[in-house]
Amino acid sequence: MDMVKKLGGALSAEPAAVGGDPGHHRLVLPGSRTPVVVDLVAGAPATPPHRVTVLLPGGGLNVTASYCTARDSRSLARFLTDHGHLVIGITPREDALTLPDIDPLCVDWGLAAHRRDVQPVLAAIDEALGLPYDLLGHSAGAALALDTAAQADAHPRRVIVLDTTGPYDPEVEPELAARADVLTTALQEQLAQGLHVVDPGLKALFARATADPEGRSPVPRPGGGATFGNLGLLHYALTHTNRLPGPANWIYHRGHSSGDFEFGATAAADRFTLDRTPLDVWRRAIAALGSGVQPTALLRDLAAVWAGRTDVYRIDWSAIRADVRWVNTELGRGDHGLGARLIRAGGARVDYRVVPGYGHGDIVWAPTAEQEVWPLLLD
Repeated sequence: MDMVKKLGGALSAEPAAVGGDPGHHRLVLPGSRTPVVVDLVAGAPATPPHRVTVLLPGGGLNVTASYCTARDSRSLARFLTDHGHLVIGITPREDALTLPDIDPLCVDWGLAAHRRDVQPVLAAIDEALGLPYDLLGHSAGAALALDTAAQADAHPRRVIVLDTTGPYDPEVEPELAARADVLTTALQEQLAQGLHVVDPGLKALFARATADPEGRSPVPRPGGGATFGNLGLLHYALTHTNRLPGPANWIYHRGHSSGDFEFGATAAADRFTLDRTPLDVWRRAIAALGSGVQPTALLRDLAAVWAGRTDVYRIDWSAIRADVRWVNTELGRGDHGLGARLIRAGGARVDYRVVPGYGHGDIVWAPTAEQEVWPLLLD
């Protein structure tokens, strides 16, 4: 608790306990009606932490959804505290947006704005705690971790990257780089038209599947037989994300979650299952969301990184000096290692690998990840 008070003092925010967990506290940073929120998760008082891990959630998610959600197993946050880490998670301000009244300031909430929100927290860790820190991010949060580590005023000991995409290699995958280039331009146009956020749609999918699982969705089934049932569509969207329309769904090699979907003669005869992350864990994560939307500017900058459009946004890969442990998933973002190679060429040590059989969200939520993946994140 002493560390929590010290960090709260450095950030001018009063810590509040979260739920019934005596080791979980939250700071709401002052100065905005859509504030940055900082979660602190500590282990048993008898075992003081020897380092800090700063958690950056994926696009549209928050710290609770990304890192504090589990069923019958430890969450990733608790896995880290049990290994001597003080966990400090930073939820971006778009989680507090009120829909449909979108804060016009989010027109500028790209990667650089997210990085500027992270930097005061890192400075407070240095000032108040004096412990070495790692940056750990998933998806968009992993790109943010890499971008932050490239700045001269950030001094992470390590950067831990979970299932994100760097630039596509224009020599060996030009079609993907070209597709990301088209997406970058489209998102620039959306911003010019006043469309400041992108809704991935997961909250609505879960709401319909919960309220009326057998009801008909408006989405046609590729297998014929009119439209998906609501529950069937949810499973298909999780396991075959890349087959559904969406500005960036094509970036997944298959989907958010590992599982099977077998079309029947009718929607009622469809058979589907998730084989890594139980649906209940997905439900808990989605239920923890605030707005659930992503700023268009953030997605634009990510697409520019994928496309190598340095005129729009540039991560200085060669400036990353911390050790990097980059773990992608076979069914999520797949094997596209140019970003890791660029970091390595700048002189940093990089451990890059792809874990088989996991989807994009499985890497943070699957019960099997505690044995098969998370040990890779430790020294």
